[in-house]
Order: sequence, then structure tokens, then C-alpha cells
Amino acid sequence: GHNSLACAAHLALKGWKTGIFEGSATIGGAVQTREFTLPGFRHDFGAMNLSLFAGSAFHRKYANELKAQGLEFAPVVDCFASAFPDGRWFGVSNDLEKTAARIAAFSAADAQTWRRLVAAFPAEAEHLFRLLGSPMRASALAGTAWNLWRKKGMSGALDTGRLLLSSPRAWLEENFESPHIRATLATWGMHLDFAPDIAGGAVFPYLESMANQSFGMVLGKGGADTIIKALSGMVTSAGGKIVTGAGVAEITVSAGRATGVRLASGETHTATRAVIAGVAPKALTGKLLPNGSGDAGFDSAMQKFRHAPGTMMIHLALDDLPDWRAGAELRQFAYVHLSPSLDAMSRTYQH
Repeated sequence: GHNSLACAAHLALKGWKTGIFEGSATIGGAVQTREFTLPGFRHDFGAMNLSLFAGSAFHRKYANELKAQGLEFAPVVDCFASAFPDGRWFGVSNDLEKTAARIAAFSAADAQTWRRLVAAFPAEAEHLFRLLGSPMRASALAGTAWNLWRKKGMSGALDTGRLLLSSPRAWLEENFESPHIRATLATWGMHLDFAPDIAGGAVFPYLESMANQSFGMVLGKGGADTIIKALSGMVTSAGGKIVTGAGVAEITVSAGRATGVRLASGETHTATRAVIAGVAPKALTGKLLPNGSGDAGFDSAMQKFRHAPGTMMIHLALDDLPDWRAGAELRQFAYVHLSPSLDAMSRTYQH
């Protein structure tokens, strides 16, 4: 996937000799752009929205190298919208006045709330993105918490903490009165398997809606796999090796230290500096390290890891954009969600 490729590219450009062994026939993980339906129709298999990648520290550091390898973004100003059974619709665009006017058609109070949240977002984003980008170590989290308290005070820090712990429904019902606005924003929680009543999910509707309002959205020109092609090019141009169809059967260990990998074919490769596994947690300690990592607490935590429910995606080959009954303007939006209400989304998640 793109995380492993970014890691390999970073290390290769630091002078490491890197090798990537991918079990699938193609690299990219969930970031694939292929003709899944009819010839000529290229679909983004999983990921489509590249805004977080475009705004990441990695992209800031290696923007020139990525561009040299062909990375191209397609900026979006009309980001996401929802169409409702009553024939109405609401959408978030990069233009604050447009979005606020659409909200005001549902609720003047909600339009004022939106302006307040947008104005406060730059200061809030500093802390949230720092937290989301921090290693999951007590020292790193403590440092983030200290910085949050120092800049926002106890009351402000508690407000941020409450946002991080809240469900989408709790946060949306506290801040917005219109069911249409609540439902439109809550849909972003569903993208990450946080239904309206799942604790900890409020931050995702908040971040996506505020970021789209403030910066717009970024897609990949020609498909999301533009980042995969660029990252692969960075790795190989720096002397790294990428091998597909080469599943790793085991991470070899000696004296408590990873020494290399054994492929399913029986072929072995020795690592002089590190083995970095981009796999699901249970696969690491249950399969790749059959005798465990040597840290019983870590191994137990990995085996207790649970994945969220799966999400089904249907790809369609169409000869035109949908002719939305709710409004022709919906044709301009990158995402159009059909999420009638918070309760409807909760029922979908449960079943």
C-alpha cells in the first residue's frame, strides 16, 4: 500500500538499500485504478480522496520528487453533498459564502455555527493533525496533550478531548439543529466505519467537512494510483527493488532480532538494518512471527485487534453523470451521498 511505499521511498532517499516484497500481483493495496467494469472506464478501487496525502508531512517534504515521478492532483471545489428523499439537497463547497447560504436555507442558526467552526478550525486543526500523526507512544501522546493544554487552557483542552471521544450523533446534535445538515456531515463517519452512535467517530465528520470548506478536496489526476506510480518511481529511481507476487511467509529472527524474510517460494532475503511489515496486526504475530515477537504484551495486543465491519463498494460504468432529481448542481460534486438520516445510517451499520 501507499504507506509501505512512502516508508520505502523515504528510507531509499536516506541512502538505505530497500526491497519491497508484495504478495499481490500489483502494488498499491487499496489504492488501485483499473478497468473493473468496461474497457475505457477506469475506477478507483478503494481510495479516491487524496486530500490527506496531499496535506501530509511526507508530501510537503518530497513534493518535488513526487512531481518528477508524475504525481498530479485534480483539485475539487464542490466537494461533497447529500440528496434527500424530500427532494432537497445540501453540499459543501470550498466557497464559504456558497456553503453558508445553502445551510441557511435549512437553518440560520446552523449557518452561524458553521461560520464559527470554520473560523476556529486552523487553531483546532493544529492539535488534531498533530495527535493523529503522532506515534502511539505514551511520551508522544503526553507531549501532544501538554501542547494542547498550554495553548488552549484546561477548558479548551477538555473541549478537544470531548470531540475526540464523542460519537458523530452526539457532536452533530449538539452543534446543528437541521437533520439534513447532520446527516450530510455524519456520512463521513461511515467512510471510516464510524456510524452515528460509535464513540470516537465525531472527529472524522468534523475534520473532513472543515478541511473541505477551508482547502477543497484533492483527487488524483487520471486516478488515485497516481500516488502509487509516483512512490514506486521514487523507490526504484533511488535504487530500491519492488517485487510483486512475492508473498512473505515468515520474518526470520535471530537472538531476538529480525534478520530477514522467507518468501512463500522458499527464497530468503537478509536484512542488514530492519524489517518493516506493512500487514494487519494479527498477521504479524500470528503468521509472520510464528514464535512471537519476544514481547508477550505486544503479541497479546496484536492478537486481540479487531477489524471494523467491511464496507461494500459497487462500481458502475455510466454514459453520463446521474440526473439528480434534487438538483442539477449535484452533478458538479465529487461525492454525492444518499444518507437520509442518522437513524438510517445506524440501521445500515447494524445490519
